[in-house]
Amino acid sequence: MNGESKMYQDLDRILVNRDEIREKVKELGKRITEDYKGKSPVMVCILKGACMFFTDLIREVDLPLSIDFMAISSYGKATKTSGVVRVLKDLDQDVLGKDVIIVEDIVDTGVTLSYLMEMLVHRGAASLKVAALLDKTARRKVPDLKVDYVCFDIPDAFVVGYGLDFDQKYRNLPDIGVLSPKVYGDA
Repeated sequence: MNGESKMYQDLDRILVNRDEIREKVKELGKRITEDYKGKSPVMVCILKGACMFFTDLIREVDLPLSIDFMAISSYGKATKTSGVVRVLKDLDQDVLGKDVIIVEDIVDTGVTLSYLMEMLVHRGAASLKVAALLDKTARRKVPDLKVDYVCFDIPDAFVVGYGLDFDQKYRNLPDIGVLSPKVYGDA
């Protein structure tokens, strides 16, 4: 895919390129491997946005881990969270007594992630950590929310690519870019 495709024309700029992503994901995988040495964590992918980051990340973690998936919604077709969290797909396995790592594409206000973390603590996870591709701290509404593993801190901009979307489009961009406001208008 080249920078001339229609999708790239919808971007104001590339924020993080594919080489930078690859390097950071590799570093994060090594950190998780070291931090969980001797353990078998459950890595939980938050669908759909984290799927590309998740698959790349688990290949960099050298541990006997298990994986699971959740789908959570608080955005719909909007560019800002509604604040109402819905579980669209729940875990297939019990996390009671297990070390859990939630893998997120982006942490924004923290409302959705905070809700999810509280849910997993109530289900009896032995430990709970968060790995995020992107952290947008400027929009945080849950100030005490801790993101344990972060690839990139980003400014308050609407980003797409590498799994992140607008209205289910742009997920297949291999880079992360700032979507032009002319594309999403008043969404």
